[in-house]
Amino acid sequence: MNLLRFLELEQRGLLHGFTLRSVSPLPSAELPKILEKEGSPINFVSAEQTHGAGVAVVSSGEAGQMISSVDALITREKNLSLVIRVADCGPVWIHCGKTGVIGLVHSGRKGTEAGVVPATIRTMKEEFGSEPQEMMALLGPCIRPPYYDVDFASEILRQLKGEKVGKVADSGLCTAADLKRFYSYRAEKGQTGRHFAFLSL
Repeated sequence: MNLLRFLELEQRGLLHGFTLRSVSPLPSAELPKILEKEGSPINFVSAEQTHGAGVAVVSSGEAGQMISSVDALITREKNLSLVIRVADCGPVWIHCGKTGVIGLVHSGRKGTEAGVVPATIRTMKEEFGSEPQEMMALLGPCIRPPYYDVDFASEILRQLKGEKVGKVADSGLCTAADLKRFYSYRAEKGQTGRHFAFLSL
């Protein structure tokens, strides 16, 4: 499987990945096979992704479900993969070293404006007692200027720092700048596939 991994997440022992462009777009039915091949739990929960600020705390009891009306998923359970789909919007992986809680966020222009990333961090604090200073957050590949006139990537990074996240990392990768590796909804005028981003403990 052709995918990206990130050193900052590997250093924390997190199972994760970001699938790259393939000859034909990967269907969701392939997800368990992809996760198994990469050593991640095949039980997974996905988000409906409505470009809002909805956040859900999920458990293994919801494995196989798509959680409606949310763009971010949080769990502290092992043997459960969190999954989102993107093709220009920003995937954000979050981990709290103190509580072991993980979060995976889909934050595009609208979600960033709605504050889905700060909402995720606040939920981690409220539900699990996580501390932002003990968190690491990484922004993955997404569309960036000059290919898009709204720099929501820099706003996501600003939001993370505004929430006092201890370590903020940016992949620096632009989906529209490298169509050999990435799908770009905007550059390809909607006629394109989706990347899967996943995360588990």
